[in-house]
Amino acid sequence: MSGNLTLALTVGALYAAGTYLLLQRTLTRVVLGLGLLGHGANLLLLQAGGSAGGVPFVGAPAGASGVADPLPQAMVLTAIVITFGVSAFLLALAYRSWVLTGEDDVQDDVEDRRVTRRQRTEDAPVVRPEDEL
Repeated sequence: MSGNLTLALTVGALYAAGTYLLLQRTLTRVVLGLGLLGHGANLLLLQAGGSAGGVPFVGAPAGASGVADPLPQAMVLTAIVITFGVSAFLLALAYRSWVLTGEDDVQDDVEDRRVTRRQRTEDAPVVRPEDEL
């Protein structure tokens, strides 16, 4: 088995903490949760790359074993850029929400409340006048 148990547990802890923070109603916790999920994904990609090897394309003969795979590193760099862009966008949305409402909590949508109220009335048993007798 080539995986590192400590790294696997770290990835699991980052995913668990990130998911917990994403389910909160405060926007700063959502942004922090997304950051933790991004870091967990980066560590997972690096762990999937296997152990470190020699430098690719430099001084290694063709077909030599022990050369590092550059694909996981490229995927991690791409994931870092994507996470940075999404985090910047979420921070801009959180700041805009804070400017408009003056608080960090996400409020319930009026339409969601209306749908919930409608479902509760539809689920209630129907009482007919002839049933009351």
